[in-house]
Amino acid sequence: MEKIIRGQAYKFGSNIDTDQIYPGRYLELTEPADIARHALEGADPSFRERFQPGGIVVAGTNFGCGSSREHAAIALKSVGVSLVVAESFARIFFRNAINLGLPLLVCPGIAAQVAEGDMLEVDLQTGQVTNLTSGRRFQGEKLSDYVLNLLAAGGVKPLMRKMLGTGKNSPGIPTL
Repeated sequence: MEKIIRGQAYKFGSNIDTDQIYPGRYLELTEPADIARHALEGADPSFRERFQPGGIVVAGTNFGCGSSREHAAIALKSVGVSLVVAESFARIFFRNAINLGLPLLVCPGIAAQVAEGDMLEVDLQTGQVTNLTSGRRFQGEKLSDYVLNLLAAGGVKPLMRKMLGTGKNSPGIPTL
């Protein structure tokens, strides 16, 4: 995982809930590619058509509020969102996204400083956000080494597989 992410901004407001990120009527879908087709459909029906993989979602406060479903983070990751930068996140969404390997960065005041289509560069290690379009810099909350390791592994499950190994007699897995 790159610690410096560059991408085009796709801007959303505050209180974007999980049903706006991934509408509940599609919960029966299980394949990430199918889930991706409905990313942010509830907030902006044209998002999927406009979005270019590698883009960065920028939002106001309380992004990911609502239900605890993991589908919202899966939809964003599967459509190709490289990062979500918001003024604040709902706790369960934050944890789900990090556990699934989707980087998130808290950056107070960012929503007023970024316009749709701006090019951004974000350093996950330092928390610095640079709006390459305007030349302005902002300080977000840097991610901990623990979170950076989770993200580098692709999420909690790949990290655990790496730590424990695979197979019956792999190191770290007790045999019965």
